Amino acid sequence: MHQRFVSLPLSLSATLLISMTAFAKTNTFELSSNDIKAGEVLSSKHVYKGFGCDGGNLSPHLAWSGAPKDTKAYAVFAYDPDAPTGSGWWHWQLVNLPANTTELKTGVGILDNTLLPQGAIQINNDFGSNDFGGACPPKGHGPHRYQFTVFALAKPLNVSGDTKSAVVGYMVNANMLAKASIEVTYQRD
Repeated sequence: MHQRFVSLPLSLSATLLISMTAFAKTNTFELSSNDIKAGEVLSSKHVYKGFGCDGGNLSPHLAWSGAPKDTKAYAVFAYDPDAPTGSGWWHWQLVNLPANTTELKTGVGILDNTLLPQGAIQINNDFGSNDFGGACPPKGHGPHRYQFTVFALAKPLNVSGDTKSAVVGYMVNANMLAKASIEVTYQRD
């Protein structure tokens, strides 16, 4: 009986220590933007130009802070989970941003990569090009959500611009230390 009481305080102490450690490691990784705000409607400057859409097709400004100290690279995704494809729609997958990168200016997601940091790779999007492809949901399909997410990674990824989006997504999630997102909406009537 005495041993049971000794075990209980030890067990509670261990639980408290684990809880305090988890609390101390609370994720402070944050994503912000001068162009997009959570819950708001996407501006036409970030809408695709093509597929019946006539927007500016500019990737939005994104800035992040509070990444884990072990971050070796970043990835940025723009994804529409509401696209009527059964698997959503990849608008942008940008990987292997150097660990000292904390901001992407408006419009850096152009095809020739000249505005991106050295080593960054744009993955072939669902429009079929290696750049940012803005929002362009089907007419009358209602509002779509567009999720802009930055991932802090434990290491750069061994991928090319032609690596399939699902494989890139898997590799990012397997190497993710933290992530932060902004979700906006857009629809075509």
